[in-house]
Amino acid sequence: MLKIASLTMDNSADFVIDDELAYPHFTALGWEIIPVSWRRTDVDWSDYNLVLIRTPWDYQQDPDTFLQTLERIADSNTILQNPLKIVRWNMDKTYLRDLEQVGIGIVPTLWGEASSEMPLESWFEALQAEEIIVKPTISANADHTYRVRPDNAAEMLPVLHDAFRTRSYMVQPFLKAVVREGEYSVFYFNGKFSHAIIKTPAEDDFRVQEEHGGDIREAVKDATPHYDALLEQTGNVMQTLKELRFGTPMYARVDVVRLSDYGKEDAFALMELELIEPSLYLRTSEGAPERFAQAVHDWMNQKCD
Repeated sequence: MLKIASLTMDNSADFVIDDELAYPHFTALGWEIIPVSWRRTDVDWSDYNLVLIRTPWDYQQDPDTFLQTLERIADSNTILQNPLKIVRWNMDKTYLRDLEQVGIGIVPTLWGEASSEMPLESWFEALQAEEIIVKPTISANADHTYRVRPDNAAEMLPVLHDAFRTRSYMVQPFLKAVVREGEYSVFYFNGKFSHAIIKTPAEDDFRVQEEHGGDIREAVKDATPHYDALLEQTGNVMQTLKELRFGTPMYARVDVVRLSDYGKEDAFALMELELIEPSLYLRTSEGAPERFAQAVHDWMNQKCD
């Protein structure tokens, strides 16, 4: 039986993970899949045919060490997916600038280097926003993500100073569509559309992650306005990866928000392109666990042919 290491973290107790739904399908295809923490230093990665970067959702706390682990895996006699060159590019959210430069619409964004300077007033003006979101360019799980309004700016200023004194950051307008309608995630396995979901935050919150009380449901054609436009525009993002010479990733999650705040009812803006360790929400769509296992199996067969 062929072996897969599913890269995870030491302690996942506080997270919702459903990757195990795919394990029986991997087994049926002749694979043994074993969770392995990325922090372990005693692993012979060549014991595995494939290492999938799946749920190391604390890597942002120590990105340099995480990259060192991936470098050891990439240098061993195994296959790392998604590959190291994609991880390096996708780890810092400045990749959004690369995508914008080749025509992908992103949420309007200001970029800042690590600094104690926080010109909040100019950010509101530049983005023409009543509220803004400030977050690190290297982050996960909405860590160090802050919602700022003019009426709480003075209170938030020391918090922002502390959070971004040593890390680069990005500033975006707070889009009310995230609360009103939700954030969309569209999943592609081996370049093929698998499923889509809508994530809405809990009342009085803006974070859509389940760990923060967000609600998750499948987005299906008959019940999702502008569904065809959603798939067309996320498909364009996937096509753009090829134009940037990254090829087709084994798995990808495209996070977008509808631009109804700007009166663009049929347009979606890219929030994030998750190519490292996206939650795949396999439980939300019938057949998604099997589609994921089959996509990995097919990709490996193509690689070996």
